[in-house]
Amino acid sequence: MIRKHSATLHGHRTSFSLEDEFWSELKTISADRGISLASLIAEVDDLRTPDSNLSSALRLHVLSCLRQRLEGKNT
Repeated sequence: MIRKHSATLHGHRTSFSLEDEFWSELKTISADRGISLASLIAEVDDLRTPDSNLSSALRLHVLSCLRQRLEGKNT
């Protein structure tokens, strides 16, 4: 199910929609890195291209992290 989430990024509130599975994985990624979920979302927001939206950038970040994990297991 897709759910709407909100966060404060650089002093302003923003919202994004993510499937529960992506939200869960973002929480896992932030815990594994030892940073808050808000910090991870801000980091992804800072790195995304201006023409992309935050929801898509977060999904792509999850995909990238999962790919890196898989590559690490295959070496």
